[in-house]
Amino acid sequence: MTDFTDEERRILEFLSESVAAGERYFRAKNIAEHLGLSSKQVGVRLPRLAEKADEMEIEKWGRARSTTWKVEPS
Repeated sequence: MTDFTDEERRILEFLSESVAAGERYFRAKNIAEHLGLSSKQVGVRLPRLAEKADEMEIEKWGRARSTTWKVEPS
């Protein structure tokens, strides 16, 4: 995880812990609330993390009012 910014590392750590606890679907605003970031800060980074993160699969899953992200370990 040397190629990641501090915020990206925090997001990945949160997602990794949450997936281990059984959660699989996330919205940027919920991640942001847990990490003290804005939903925009998280939402901008998730597509980039989806491409870069090897330890988990991050997939844009659905879009209602906000995008839902499906996360699974690789």
